[in-house]
Amino acid sequence: MNAKQPPGGPRAEAKRQAIVSAARTAFLREGFGVGMDTIAAEAGVSKVTVYNHFGSKEALFTAVIAGALDEPLGGTSTAALAGLADADDLRPALVDVARTWVAAVRGDSDVTALRNLVAAELHRFPELAGAWQGHGPAGHHPAVAESLRTLADRGRLDIPDLETAVIQLYALLVFPHLVFGSYGTEIDDAATDRLITSGVDMFLGHYTRRP
Repeated sequence: MNAKQPPGGPRAEAKRQAIVSAARTAFLREGFGVGMDTIAAEAGVSKVTVYNHFGSKEALFTAVIAGALDEPLGGTSTAALAGLADADDLRPALVDVARTWVAAVRGDSDVTALRNLVAAELHRFPELAGAWQGHGPAGHHPAVAESLRTLADRGRLDIPDLETAVIQLYALLVFPHLVFGSYGTEIDDAATDRLITSGVDMFLGHYTRRP
């Protein structure tokens, strides 16, 4: 039996975004234990509509976290990522994208708060880990995955395992700030810039296609 498909079309997408936005606010305010009735009411939709779009609270929570982590890749960062394959010199282009991306992550307190919420809730709701892992990094971060895929397709990078490459890029650029932030500390600006430039060098050193 095929899984039920979520509603489609512009109106459905508007409702989906309203649900994710309301859920994000509610999860941050009350934790994972917040009721779906509360989320539905704050989104201005019925609880049935919430389940039609997401199927379960775990799936909704996963969508909230994925959206929060992808927000820094919106706007100019997404456009810059998409243009990497056309850059004459890939290294400075990727460093510029990384600086914009990391600056946005560092300035978004919700990202750290949501990450900490996942860690706090896993012992009570272990299914959250399965919901997160089931999508895979490429599913959670399509802008990064698509950019790396395009670079590989055009022969600029050699990426045999896209999932691993996505995780490694996040590990080099973003995860240090999430880890330090979870302990209430920050990496200073100078160290951040060193992490970005050396991280890009490490990533390209490993994945640049050799003649």
